[in-house]
Amino acid sequence: MKDKIERVKRLKREKGAVILAHYYVEDAVQEVADYVGDSFFLSQIATKVEAQTIVLCGVRFMGESAKILNPGKTVLLPDAQADCPMAHMATPERIRAIRETYDDVAVVCYINSTAELKTLADVCVTSSNALKICKALPNKYIYFIPDQHLAHFIAAQLPEKHFLFNDGYCLVHNAIRPEGVRAAKAAHPNAKVLAHPECSASVTALADYVGSTSGIISFAEKDDAKSYIVCTEKGVFYELRNRCPDKQFFPAQGCTQCCVNMKKVTLDKVISALETGAPAVELDPDFAKAAYSPLQKMLELSQ
Repeated sequence: MKDKIERVKRLKREKGAVILAHYYVEDAVQEVADYVGDSFFLSQIATKVEAQTIVLCGVRFMGESAKILNPGKTVLLPDAQADCPMAHMATPERIRAIRETYDDVAVVCYINSTAELKTLADVCVTSSNALKICKALPNKYIYFIPDQHLAHFIAAQLPEKHFLFNDGYCLVHNAIRPEGVRAAKAAHPNAKVLAHPECSASVTALADYVGSTSGIISFAEKDDAKSYIVCTEKGVFYELRNRCPDKQFFPAQGCTQCCVNMKKVTLDKVISALETGAPAVELDPDFAKAAYSPLQKMLELSQ
């Protein structure tokens, strides 16, 4: 492992590359990354790095977003087959039908979506900034795609808005069930429950804190409890234990909390991407230009 890490460091220098990794990829990949964060952080940092080659360690929509925001740079995705099923859980036909039905509607697209869906949106959001952005929109109606659970979580906090819901969901978060949280709580009665808003309302109702992956980490760092039940993908445990070595973190029971697509991104594939310059994210320039606007609007409204 040490030899592979040194190899990555050498290749980064030789290729003038920077490695961005999501909290959900395997521990070894997070260890070699220059920046580790959630979807919002990665989209922000992708616009600020000077390196001409970005190795995006995550799923396809993250690589697409990095390329859309940096059309002149090379964006490498270590595993081109690492995809997010939820990213496809909305249709252009439904979006067009909504626009035809409602005059004053904003299509709000969760960043966990394909580039095609982004081209049809008014603005993108992440779990970190969805509330702030939806609140700031002047539109009466909000069609939130593709995740239904995040949409319901935000809608409950904005009763003045009229939300139109899609039926998409994250396979990992949707598999976390309230009975599994209760079982973990029974086993660790002093633990606080931290949940991602992609979980169902029946799970977030049991949580002491609900927020994005970065929000969960920040809460655990600042909070005075010593143990937590963490309801999100298990890759975040690496960062939690690094930042809070004196605290304990437990999963909910009855599910794996593992994203098989995120786990396709391995250290060997990072090395291969750096050595070969492939697989690279390629997007039609006109297509990428159309998807740029909602992503850029997200960054502007998040400030």
